[in-house]
Parts: sequence; structure tokens; C-alpha cells
Amino acid sequence: MRIRELLKKEGIALGVKVDSKDAAIDYLIDLHAKSGNITDKAEFKKGILAREESGSTGVGEGIAIPHSKNAAVKQPGLAAMTVPDGVDYDSLDGQPANLFFMIAAPEKGADVHLEVLSRLSMLLMDENFRAELLAAKNADQFLDICSKYEMEKFADELGEATEDKKENAPEKTGYRVLAVTACPTGIAHTFMAAEALEKKGNEMGITIKVETNGSGGVKNRLTAKEIEECDGIIVAADKNVETARFDGKPVLFTKVADGIHKPEELINKVIDGKVSVHHESGKKAEEESAGGVGSQIYKHLMSGVSHMLPFVIGGGIMIALAFLIDTICGYGSTGGSNFGTCTPLSAFFKYVGDLSMGLMVPVLAGYIAYSIADRPGLAVGFTGGLLASSGNAAIAKYIWAGASLSPFQNFIAKFGFVGEGSGNTVSGFLGGILAGFLAGYIVLLLKKMCSKFPQSLEGIKPTLIYPLVGIFLVGVLMVFIFNPLIGLINTGLSNMLTSLADKNLLALLGLILGAMMAIDMGGPINKAAYVFGSGMLSTAADLVSAGASQSDAAVQACYISMAAVMIGGMVPPMGIALACKLFPKKFTKAERGSAVSNFVMGCSFITEGAIPFAAADPLHVIPCTLVGAGVAGALSAAFKCTLMAPHGGIFVFATVGHPLFYILSWVIGSVVTCLLLGLILSLIHISEPTRPY
Repeated sequence: MRIRELLKKEGIALGVKVDSKDAAIDYLIDLHAKSGNITDKAEFKKGILAREESGSTGVGEGIAIPHSKNAAVKQPGLAAMTVPDGVDYDSLDGQPANLFFMIAAPEKGADVHLEVLSRLSMLLMDENFRAELLAAKNADQFLDICSKYEMEKFADELGEATEDKKENAPEKTGYRVLAVTACPTGIAHTFMAAEALEKKGNEMGITIKVETNGSGGVKNRLTAKEIEECDGIIVAADKNVETARFDGKPVLFTKVADGIHKPEELINKVIDGKVSVHHESGKKAEEESAGGVGSQIYKHLMSGVSHMLPFVIGGGIMIALAFLIDTICGYGSTGGSNFGTCTPLSAFFKYVGDLSMGLMVPVLAGYIAYSIADRPGLAVGFTGGLLASSGNAAIAKYIWAGASLSPFQNFIAKFGFVGEGSGNTVSGFLGGILAGFLAGYIVLLLKKMCSKFPQSLEGIKPTLIYPLVGIFLVGVLMVFIFNPLIGLINTGLSNMLTSLADKNLLALLGLILGAMMAIDMGGPINKAAYVFGSGMLSTAADLVSAGASQSDAAVQACYISMAAVMIGGMVPPMGIALACKLFPKKFTKAERGSAVSNFVMGCSFITEGAIPFAAADPLHVIPCTLVGAGVAGALSAAFKCTLMAPHGGIFVFATVGHPLFYILSWVIGSVVTCLLLGLILSLIHISEPTRPY
């Protein structure tokens, strides 16, 4: 499909004047409506704004390409607009945008927007193309320019290459330089980097081929022959890409932005031989050395957590809905141990939710191991996670203590396998984390030990040696050592939570958790608090499975902890949004313009909306958000507000225990942040600030 087929004259506006990003979006949406591409402007705008929240589509160089795959789209289409004076679009380079293309794609259609976005991204890297579009006098001329450049650049792809071009095309005998570009949040940067590298290579007389790893998958894949014959490879990527195929070749690893802005420098480094040879076997060790052990551990942990979250969120909300249904049906005080399964509908939600939540720990462990040891770590990690979530009860009766055992062995045997507390060895969330790291590093060790095996045995390593030996070793370690030890820790944690509840000290825990959510807003401390809260849901599930009632103090303490975590994450963006409205002269135009989006993010439990403010003025903003979130967390815990869902913001408030008190705590915490921030900025800013983003 060609750009001109998607772009109608009705969808083009030239010489437009708009004063904000939101106004630009509204104008483009109106153009789509005039073209008959969408059925509901409000619904389509929700999709556009959702995409902007994940990262600005203002890609720099004066270009913005907002896009959405949306149920409100009747047919795929484009809208285009030029704004000669420019408008602040939160572009990645901080410069105003003056050339806009908005892509609309049907929700159930093919990924046409990805194809068009990639083609547009590549064309827009051409300065002449941009200049001609901005100089266009009318819609017909604008369309003709698009057609001309598209045919010149993608003639072969579109099946309309001329005989002259075919005859004069140089015979390709290999590429001196290869490249891979990849961006984790979209595909514009992926293809812009590819275009920049190809363009600069042509200017330098260097044959170059670029593989793109975008949202639409891998395109222009590098072949084994091309890799073998090239001088070197550039990997301009902000996410993991397949690198084992480059073993033994000079490889330059850099960020995708360098592919856009420094193509000549990157190509010269490869051509001049200033790039080290890549050895896949030493990749992990090199990464450990480069990033530090602490940062690598955090990266591996977050890899597991990010894959785990969909199971936790989906399953947790399903379980919360089950309890809500039973409460609505009048079983809140009479359901007893059957609460959550008192009606057929609630039983269904509980059953599905429990299955999803049951995968939480295995997925966590599996993807921690995957992050450490790649694909061979998955099976070992999943098995370790299952052992952590299942415990030792099934084999407890076959193991017993003996006089010949050491004191430590005797303790483990008695706690884990015989006597009072036998089988109380579900290590749960903490065990899953440990199992993931054990599995990953066990597989790395096996890889190193097997590296000298004959080539003929290469095929059995990932299918036999790694899973068999790895599962055996992680099984021994989890069953006989770590399940009992971490089971003991979990028992102590449960007792601690019960004690805090009995002594009315949960408010202190709520204060700490709420404040942690607001210190770095999406950073390690924030993630640690969230991981603790979601881990408490796992602990609560383990306690209930062991026979505890939903009303038991330890179970309630787990749910109270999760409630404090979520409310602590909702306060920073909400408090900042209120401050922008109540103290507008203390914020820049861009900051004031983000108030609505911060309000939405605060309601949705997306703490990251406050990050631009904290980054611009950390010494004043962070203390205010920290105090407000801490107050909200303390009040929520003091009111004994509970939450069984690990995410959702206001959309799961119906499942909150004591919801009115929860809302009150949220409002108070947000107002505290707002007033503190307004007071501090009033003391330090005489006139409207000029902080740039």
C-alpha cells in the first residue's frame, strides 16, 4: 500500500497555526474525520494519547508522526499538516515540530500503520523531501511530492522499477558494512537510524545493508554469507537483538540515536578497524564487567518482573472481581472459607484468576534465568519457580532427620520434612527470585563446562545437557536447602505482619511503602516497593491455601501493604497536576500543559508522569511527592484499606476494602504534595520559570 493511497486531499492542511501539542492532535484528528477514516474522534484520540504516554512521536528534525491502531478507525488512512511557525510537541530533540503525519489503522486490520510508518520514517530523513513538503502550495502538490519520493526510494518494493534503473543498478557482490537497528518503544527510530546509515554509506561510497528490528518484526535480515564477507557490523539498538550470529566478527555496539545522528562516525570506526571482535561466549561476562554486578542483577530481576506483571495484574484483578461479586451478592460476612466462590460467576473468576496468579512465580524465575543465560535458562528457571511455589509437601514424608546429620542438616530436615511444620516450605515470591538467579547461573556454568565438547555434540547441549543437568541441580538446591530456609523466612514475615497488625503499626509500614513509591518514580526503589507489594499478594495466596481465612490478620496485612503501594504511586502525578492548576505561574507552559495527562496517569497508577518535573527540579519536587505519598500510604494502612489487585488505579477501587477512606487518603496525600510544592516554588520563583524539557 502506497502513501498516496492512504492520504487524501481532504486530509491535508498547509500553513496551519496551532499553539499546543493537544491542539495539533485535535486538528489532525479533524482531518481524519473529514477524510472519512474514523467514526469516533474522542475514542481515536484516546488511542493517540495512549501512544504518546509511552513515548513522544515527535521524532526530531521538526517531524511528528502520531499514530494509533484503534477500534474507531473505519479504514486505514493518513492525515498531514504543516505548521510553519512550529509547535512544542515534546520532541525528542527538544525542537518545535512543523511537519506532521498522523496514521490511523483499524484495530482488527493488518499492521498497515507499521509499514507506512517505516516508509515515512525513512523518507523523512531526506532533507529535500521535508523541505519540498513544507514549501508545498496546495494539497495536490503535497501529494505529488510524496508520490515522487516514494517511487524513487521504494520502486522495487512497489513493483514499478523502470528498465533503465534495472539496467544501471550496480551488481551487488557483498557489503563492507552491515548494521542492525532496533528501538524498544516504536519503530520510527529503528527505520530513521537505518535510513541515516544507508544514506551516509552511499555518500561515502561504502556498501552497507541494514537489518531493522521494529515492532513489525525483523526486516531485511542479514544472511550468513553477508555476515561472513563483511568488514564489520554496527548494532545500533536500545534492546536485545540476536548477536550469536556475529561471533568472531568486529561488532560496534551503540544506541539507536547514534545511528541517526552519528552514522559517518560509526561507519568510519568499522572501516578503520577500530572495533573489537565480538565473542558470544564472553558476552555475559563482558556485560557484567561493563555494567557492574548490581546493575546487572537489577536488569535480570526487572526482566523477570516485567514478564510476570501481566499474569499478576490479570489474575489479581480476576480474583478481586470474584470477591467483589460475592460481596455484592451478600456473602461478604457469611461466605467464610468459601468467600470468592459462593456463586458460579465468582467461582469462575476465582478459578481463572488463581491459575493466572499461579504462573506468577514460575514466569518470574523463568525470565530471570532467560535474561542471564538466554533460551537454555528458560526450562531450568520455570522448574525452579514451580518448586518455589509448590514447596516440599509432596515428598516430605520420605525424608527424616537422623543422628548422623550435622546440626544445620538436622534443622533443615526437621523444618522442611518432618515434625511440626512439615512441608511448610513454600518459598513463594522470594524463592522464585532466587530460583531464577540459580537457574541462570547454573546454565551459564554448564555452557562454560561444555564449551570444549566436540562439534558433533553441539545439538544435544540445549536439548539434553542444559535442561537435564540444570533442572536436577536447581531441584536439589531448592528442595533441600532454599525452600526450607526461605519457607522459614516467609513464616517469619507472616508473623511480623500479624504482629504489626496486632500492635497497630501497619501505618508505619504504609508510610515507608508509600514514600518508596515516590522517591524515584519508576526507578529501582519504586520497583522494590512494588515488587514487595505484589509479593505480599503471593504470600496472602499461600496463607489462604494453607488454611488461613481471608479475615486473618496476616492475610489482611498483605492486602493492606498492596493498597499502600498503589496509593503511594498514584499521589505524585495527581499532586503535581493539582499544583499546576492551583499555582500556574510557578510552572512553565509545557508543564502546565501536562496537567491533564498527569491527572489521567495518577488515576491509572502510572507514577512516571511525575518524572519530567522531578528531573527538571529534583531538589524541590521529590521531597514534596515523597511526603505526600508517605502520608497517603500511612493513612491508607491506618484505615485498614485493603487491595487484592496489584494494579488498575481507580478502575479497581470497587474491589478496595474501605474505599471511601482509600479515596480520602489519596486526596489528602495529593493535596499535601500540591501545597508543599506550591509553597516551595512560591519561595524560590519570583516570576514564571523557564525550565526547558
